[in-house]
Amino acid sequence: MDRNALNAQFQQDGIEYLLVQFVDIHGAPKVKMVPAEAVGGVIHPGAGFAGGAVWGMGQDASSHDMMARIDPASYTPLPWKPGLARFASDLYVDGKPYPHCSRVNLQRVLGQARAAGFVFNVGVEPEHFLVTRRLDRQIEPWDPAHVDRLAKPCYDFKGLAAACDYLRDMNDALRKLGWGVYQSDHEDANAQYEINYKYADALTTADRFIFFKMLAGEIARKYGAIATFMAKPFSNRTGSGAHMHYHLADAETGRNIFAAEQDSRGLGLSECAYHFLGGVLTHARALCALTSPTVNCYKRLQLGQGAYSARSGYTWTPAYITYGDNNRTQMIRTPDAGHVEDRTVSAAFNPYLAFAAYASAGLDGIKRRLDPGEPNLGNLYEMSLEEMTRRKVRVLPQSLSEALDELERDEVIQAALGPIYPEFLKLKRMEWNDYHRQVSAWEVERYLTML
Repeated sequence: MDRNALNAQFQQDGIEYLLVQFVDIHGAPKVKMVPAEAVGGVIHPGAGFAGGAVWGMGQDASSHDMMARIDPASYTPLPWKPGLARFASDLYVDGKPYPHCSRVNLQRVLGQARAAGFVFNVGVEPEHFLVTRRLDRQIEPWDPAHVDRLAKPCYDFKGLAAACDYLRDMNDALRKLGWGVYQSDHEDANAQYEINYKYADALTTADRFIFFKMLAGEIARKYGAIATFMAKPFSNRTGSGAHMHYHLADAETGRNIFAAEQDSRGLGLSECAYHFLGGVLTHARALCALTSPTVNCYKRLQLGQGAYSARSGYTWTPAYITYGDNNRTQMIRTPDAGHVEDRTVSAAFNPYLAFAAYASAGLDGIKRRLDPGEPNLGNLYEMSLEEMTRRKVRVLPQSLSEALDELERDEVIQAALGPIYPEFLKLKRMEWNDYHRQVSAWEVERYLTML
């Protein structure tokens, strides 16, 4: 849409103000509010930002302005605030696309995929918790009806009914936006929810995931709750993932090229799909730094994911680098022909960076014709580390530091991030070091009088 078409759309929808939005290196949305009549200025040259004020943008106080230019295709009226609309934006500096912009970087990688004849289609499952904060600053599950207390609360009617107004508001908003909402549920932990909507190309899905987090935060506040996409807010409850469903499509026809009627391994996947998976599994340990990018994410990815490792009995999170059939103990699950799901991805991820890294890993697998090996078909929660070692199955990194070590060794994933890589590595090393300078309540309780 050009300026005139946008102004006509604003008039039709009653839009008076715009939020020009981009994300920092962590995937947190940043915005400026602009009157709708000033839309021409945010089409070109863009809304100006001081990059040194934002995490991980490769700028300091002396740097030239970052100019956020809106993508008209991302136009999204705010369901919780009539008269406002959001646009996802690409950052420019001195009139050129800014390579430290996560969205610009993803488009670069998706351009490489398209040049090879592929479109990367992705869907995510945005698991999240609703919590409240006590006067002592500790959090607890949001439970306004005092019924969400079950050890196994997944799909529970009473738990869902108590959150029905929140879920209806979320669903109504997403339906109005035309995202193709098709299911909502109470997840495996108390006060944990998921709302599913249809997949799209990777850029659209990344834009939508960021907006979903913005929407959830505002709707939750209406009900006195905080919506959090922190991977593991409670040590004894299941963590939150953004399970990533994906396939490659033919850039010309849109045909799913992961699907195959004949597959000797019985999963309904094509040769191209297996090569893509070969790349993902080969680069999985470095990929983890992008798909689980916080210290807290690794509280979710720990070994020993079987019975009694969470209050419900399972954490539903894999720790081994494997693929298999319709089996939720795998890293890569194959729910049906031509459709794969990565269950390791954390809800705390920056989707632009993760999708860029993931696509690059898969494309490397296609280029090098990497073979993922035979699928694992058993219950991985019940297999011992010794058995996995015998099978030569690798383990996902068990800390952010370990994942960063792997990233430093993986040139393919580094190249997927471009100039963002050194900034990402520096900030994440700082995060790890800062974490290890803290003294936790667990340490005080365990060691204060023991020693």
